Amino acid sequence: MSLALRRAWRASGRQPVWLGMVLVLDALIAIAGMAIICSLYLTGPLAAGPLLASARCNGRATALVAGFAVALTAIAAAVTGAVRHTLVSYQFVMLFGAGVFAVFVAAIRSRREGALIRITDRVQRAVLRPLPAELGGVAFASRYQSATREAMVGGDLYDLAMTQHGPRFIIGDVKGKGLDAVGRCAVVLAAFRELAFAEPDLVGLAEEMDARLSPEMGIEDFVTVILAEFAPGEVRIVNCGHHPPVKMGAGASGLELLAPERTEPPLGLHPRPARQDIALKPGDRLLFYTDGLVETRDRAGRFFELDDRVAAALAAPGLDDALQRVSRLLLAHARGGQLADDVLLVLGQPG
Repeated sequence: MSLALRRAWRASGRQPVWLGMVLVLDALIAIAGMAIICSLYLTGPLAAGPLLASARCNGRATALVAGFAVALTAIAAAVTGAVRHTLVSYQFVMLFGAGVFAVFVAAIRSRREGALIRITDRVQRAVLRPLPAELGGVAFASRYQSATREAMVGGDLYDLAMTQHGPRFIIGDVKGKGLDAVGRCAVVLAAFRELAFAEPDLVGLAEEMDARLSPEMGIEDFVTVILAEFAPGEVRIVNCGHHPPVKMGAGASGLELLAPERTEPPLGLHPRPARQDIALKPGDRLLFYTDGLVETRDRAGRFFELDDRVAAALAAPGLDDALQRVSRLLLAHARGGQLADDVLLVLGQPG
């Protein structure tokens, strides 16, 4: 692979497969043209390559495809003996013009997409406030791993509030991505921040949030959440359609999945959850996470498992270090080292 091709491949960002498909398509068009038709009729079909590239790739990658199309035209003309034909110059001019147009379109689209991603990133960072390192005698650490390299644009959410009932925590995942998902995250967190102080019972808090959010959701909208309330010697959990957290006891070598007795639907679908009371000792750790963790697949299609490797990672001395080790395990497992969905991890440990 040439240096120019390698640079364009890297510059294509998240679309190397699309770039490869376009290059292969142009090559097949050229081969078919030389074998079946004539190189003089390749201008239109080969121009499709740069135009297709401009729909998904940036300007540099699109310029690579345009140059590749021109090179294929020259090769086809030489092979078929049409180099001296008067239409060959016309072919090069037409392909060059199509390539310039495609590069211009790709550059404008990439610039606008980049601006939208930056706006979404800033909005989401304003919505998702950093967790305190300690609140109410419980230490916390969080880690957000975005599937989009350029920015955080997913629907994962979390928050922590110190109430008269003790520290209350929410983690959830709204349906969808982009600005719509960020907007729904803001609505969910606003409801939590208001109701967490007023509702004495955690089940009542979930039901009040559902009643508040349901009228604002579409028929296919929902949000999975876990509500947790930390008290001396225990944590109380209400699960509405979310993946259950795992507990790692101090000095233990394995993980305990804190699944509820029955599965309840997410908020927006009128759940009727029951509260779980989980005993906690100093040094115990609770890992909360969104579905991107356990739904990440490897090349064989196997899901990421919360196994002994994860338990060993969570046993790291520091909470931040533990989450970093879990993230490394996840990326090593992910197909191509790239996540298909955003992942939010929150680790809590009572003092």
